[in-house]
Amino acid sequence: MPIPLSVLDVSPVAAGMTSAQALRNTIDLARHVDRLGYTRFWLAEHHNSPMIASTTPEIMIGQVARQTKHLRVGAGGVMLPNHAPLKVAESFRLLEALFPGRVDLGIGRAPGTDRVTALALRRSKDALQAEDFPEQLGDLLAFATGRFPGDHPFRTVTAYPNDVPLPPVWLLGSSDFSSHFAAQLGLGFSFAHHINASAAAPAMRYYRQNFSPSDMFSQPHAILAVSVICADTDAEAEELALPFAFSFFSLHLGRPGAVLTPAEVRAYPFTPDERALFEAMLQRHLYGSPATVVPRLQALVEQTQADELMVLTVVLDHAARLRSYELLAEAFGVQPVATDALRDSQQ
Repeated sequence: MPIPLSVLDVSPVAAGMTSAQALRNTIDLARHVDRLGYTRFWLAEHHNSPMIASTTPEIMIGQVARQTKHLRVGAGGVMLPNHAPLKVAESFRLLEALFPGRVDLGIGRAPGTDRVTALALRRSKDALQAEDFPEQLGDLLAFATGRFPGDHPFRTVTAYPNDVPLPPVWLLGSSDFSSHFAAQLGLGFSFAHHINASAAAPAMRYYRQNFSPSDMFSQPHAILAVSVICADTDAEAEELALPFAFSFFSLHLGRPGAVLTPAEVRAYPFTPDERALFEAMLQRHLYGSPATVVPRLQALVEQTQADELMVLTVVLDHAARLRSYELLAEAFGVQPVATDALRDSQQ
């Protein structure tokens, strides 16, 4: 049986494109992968980034879910330190009420932005410096179950609507921190290979080996999130990958600017140190034809024992992005959703 494929999307904004168009492209991509037979479509939370329009996943979840029929739609994720747990519980119960059985709640502990923007989000230096993610997560899960301790200050507070469950909670991570928490609490787990490739296999294996069942998950489910650019040829995939890698290289150095063409990236006057940094960022992404990319992905699945692959494809040509997901679905043998099934689900 083929491994399930899913999508992580950040609504990339190309040079000369409006944010509105980038968001419409995200919805178009969701409809496309819905037909192709992908399993999930998760929206990211990023702030203060000129290349990314995805700041508020809970809004986009509703839009994507309304425009699709088969996909589970979720946050990949809500950066919990930026939000009150009660508000997260309310938002995602409301989404579950609107789209029952189709919503996922991915939770991260990074800010999804730079330190100054994180301060603007959290409104105090104390909140910025607090190491209280376990307590925040505990509050979120208690709002889901109503099981606050008798002496807890929130014991009389209910997250409404309270006649629907909180969607399944997934912890997102790029280290072993979240894998330990997810295993202990019996939650789903998703690892960001494109952020920290070397830690993926140990973290995901720890999660599987130490998982304790819960009301949400009776058994472990580990998703490997990978940045992939797939094209008909290796050369075409490299052309697509260079501008994206250079943009993140520029952001890393604190000098974001216009998106360069592949020719401009190749002609850029890198210093030796900059060249090494750029090459390292380029290698975070798997790019090539299906014959090049698929064996590497299959090896990663074997190494990490992943139950599911979640693919992040950030290319600025929307048609090329659609084609990348189409090639991967074909190569992995993912079965398209039959037209009749989609029509029946609309009735």
